[in-house]
Amino acid sequence: MRVVSVISTKGGVGKTTVAANLGGLLADAGLRVLLLDLDSQPTLSSYYTLSHEAVAGAYELIALNLTDSAQIISTTKVAGLDLILSNDDHGRLSTLLLHAPDGRLRLRNLLDAFRPSYDLLLIDTQGARSVLLEMAILASDLALSPITPEMLAARELRRGTLKLLSELEPFRHMGITPPPLRLLLNQVNSIRVDTRMIIRGLRETFAGATNISVLETVVPDRVAYLNAASLGLPVHRIETRRSRERRSPPALETMQALAIELFPEWREAISTVNRCAEVQ
Repeated sequence: MRVVSVISTKGGVGKTTVAANLGGLLADAGLRVLLLDLDSQPTLSSYYTLSHEAVAGAYELIALNLTDSAQIISTTKVAGLDLILSNDDHGRLSTLLLHAPDGRLRLRNLLDAFRPSYDLLLIDTQGARSVLLEMAILASDLALSPITPEMLAARELRRGTLKLLSELEPFRHMGITPPPLRLLLNQVNSIRVDTRMIIRGLRETFAGATNISVLETVVPDRVAYLNAASLGLPVHRIETRRSRERRSPPALETMQALAIELFPEWREAISTVNRCAEVQ
């Protein structure tokens, strides 16, 4: 089972949108996908309509070490896409983990219970520095960080996300290697000159980095992503063709390119998700 955390210490960069749509595409590709919502503002938990809602969720998983699928895993109406709901409205988990001896390693130690049932675990995290975010990163074998092409976002990346990852380096002494970081340019308006300059600067900054890279895939600023969220559907199902008014590729092509870049081992399955995925 691959474990990917979608992270940023800055809110509003599109973490939930990326997690929901990436999970939906991979499920349509025939993979078994589990979404884990660790954000106290549970947007991911309400993105998809549920066909079954479990009695428990992320709080019981982390606080009580509850891994019984029948109790904590909800199923969405997207076949192959399951969800562990966020249900920590009062932020009790952060306090609990701060005082637990295994706090930052709690999730990592629970993952074996899910490996036989899923190909991928996608974790949506809080848009702020927290012990929950650190726990998610240390449980992952890849961290994906959406970044909007704005100067403030680029500065926050260095002050927040990159600083956090550097501070997790001591865990290497325990045999736990912080995951590589992939930066995803998100909500991009390619017409703006400053946008192109920021993108070029980011690519140049990390060109020689060993554990950090900027993905080739760029997610454009498209209304289709808002429409998909309103409908509770993966965006690749509602925008399958290139618009005459837009030069950027449709959401189907963008999400396929992103999934293949992140998971080249699943290229064949991902490529089968085609225009037949339109809303029925």
